[in-house]
Amino acid sequence: MHKTIVAAAAVLLTVAGVCLAQPPGITREMISRALPLEGAPKAEPGPYQVTSEPAFESPGLHVYRPAELDAFPKKDTLPVMVWGNGGCNIDSKNFSGFLTTIASHGVLVIGTVPQEGAARRQENADDMRSAIDWAAKENGRTGSPLNGKIAVDKVAVMGTSCGGFLSLTLGADPRVQTIGVFNSGVQTPPAGQAQGNAGRGGPSPQPTADALPKLHGPVLLLNGGEPDFLMGASLATFEAINQVPAFYGSRHNAGHSATYFHPGGGEFANVASNWLLWTLKGDKKAGKSFVGKDCSLCTDSNWDAKSKGIK
Repeated sequence: MHKTIVAAAAVLLTVAGVCLAQPPGITREMISRALPLEGAPKAEPGPYQVTSEPAFESPGLHVYRPAELDAFPKKDTLPVMVWGNGGCNIDSKNFSGFLTTIASHGVLVIGTVPQEGAARRQENADDMRSAIDWAAKENGRTGSPLNGKIAVDKVAVMGTSCGGFLSLTLGADPRVQTIGVFNSGVQTPPAGQAQGNAGRGGPSPQPTADALPKLHGPVLLLNGGEPDFLMGASLATFEAINQVPAFYGSRHNAGHSATYFHPGGGEFANVASNWLLWTLKGDKKAGKSFVGKDCSLCTDSNWDAKSKGIK
């Protein structure tokens, strides 16, 4: 199983060299470093069985959602979470276990997939923005199983590594209520290089501190502790956020690939699910993971946690 996790983690490298500015000395092993599976907390699925399907008339998108939709919207809400992949890989199916666990809690999860015959490329912010557009259209489409069932006013964007860069960018979209920035953070441009510019490559997908004042909803920042080479960027991003609530969690020994490729996405899937249940569904039990000095992550010896503006 450990070899399987390492192999799956390699997807973070697929196009990382283009988008993710890796400091000198960052190796494949450092990027693929994950929390050992033995003894790790297991993913905790929600009450809904999940179906996975291509997005209707949107071949670049893939959907994870509750299979039975009778509970929505009268008994439960169906908020939207758009996912950004590690390495800005276009194929979210690599994270299917993680995304399925989140969807099982009553969340419409949308990821990107490569289109047949299309040139190989990276996922970008416009791809993720189109997923928000799709949810709004599908909620109003006659004949859609999701017609009238999507909470289009409750939208989250989450992503890991390069996908975390994209979630920071999408945080400025007025439709986005909250973001998750995992194993990632704002970047400092090289000396002499203008912010937001990647030299000969044109505009950079890596957000700098200029992106932070544009955020208007609570931010969840997670990283994999000391083995995660972007732990410092994660902490610096938390420290620089002042105008919105923010929660920072650093999971000891999780590494840059954390638990995404554990069965069901493991512990990080649980934390992401609880954040969405709390911020978008008002679930106070889920909120106990984050609220107050005695929050469950704050008192867990496996985590270093801190927050600001959370009540």
